[in-house]
Amino acid sequence: MMRVLPAPTGPVLRTGDQLGEGPAWDGVRGELLWVDILRGRLHRYTPATGEFSHRQFGHAVSAVLPRAGGGLAVAAHHGVLLLDADGEVERTITVPGEPESNRLGDAGVDPAGRLWFGTLDAEMLPGRGALHRLAPGPSVPERVLDRTSVANGIGWSPDGSRMYFVDSATRRIDVLDFDPATGEARDRRPWVSIEDEAGVPDGLAVDAEGGVWVALWRGGQIRRYDAGARHDATLPLPVRQVTSCAFGGPALDRLYVTTGRVEMDGRRLAAEPDAGSVFAADVGVCGRPVPPYPG
Repeated sequence: MMRVLPAPTGPVLRTGDQLGEGPAWDGVRGELLWVDILRGRLHRYTPATGEFSHRQFGHAVSAVLPRAGGGLAVAAHHGVLLLDADGEVERTITVPGEPESNRLGDAGVDPAGRLWFGTLDAEMLPGRGALHRLAPGPSVPERVLDRTSVANGIGWSPDGSRMYFVDSATRRIDVLDFDPATGEARDRRPWVSIEDEAGVPDGLAVDAEGGVWVALWRGGQIRRYDAGARHDATLPLPVRQVTSCAFGGPALDRLYVTTGRVEMDGRRLAAEPDAGSVFAADVGVCGRPVPPYPG
């Protein structure tokens, strides 16, 4: 039976993001991290104190993840920036074989600490992107999937045997068999297809029960699919441009949701004044700790 969960009564933060994306919870610092891709901003928010800050980059940034021992891994325009605990750029990892017009997209860390990220064409031309894997240490990104279009959500099942991946252009969540020991992902196949009127699948988060929560761009909602691919819950949002989600809080029992307001005119903004804000909801299930990237 599909449940419709109570919609958030209002946003946690009204940041007016053009394209809020890539949320991640830093359990050590108790912070929610996310980016505004189009404004090149990295946001930090501490729910316990209400403290909020952002850092401006001179280019697009599409995702941010905590690093082991402090610091951050930031998916930037043409590569991964490794920031130390003081926020200084320690190393820049460029991505070989990518066209100049491509930029990085969503990112995630697998159960063994490898960093995964997608790429996409700036104009979203089909088949120009790829999915890459970066092992910890002084390594070079490896291309795992070719000819993707709009690489977005990435996540793993609680036992690490499945990897979920969204190429938004396909309007699907795909699943791959995954080997945590080697990082091999194989046998990509459709797992869930999203009907046109529901929106376009974007970022995702996996909960402790193996449920997959997927943000539906221009659909004004997040859906949960259980481990058997059944749509069993919907979280409605008061804005249409829903981009991604992540579990956070000390018990990982709140689902934080990023949104956007790109290309919205005055009439639409008047109808959706909270577009581009961050929302949070108690959805009745907890998330799983995402390992920090040890590289």
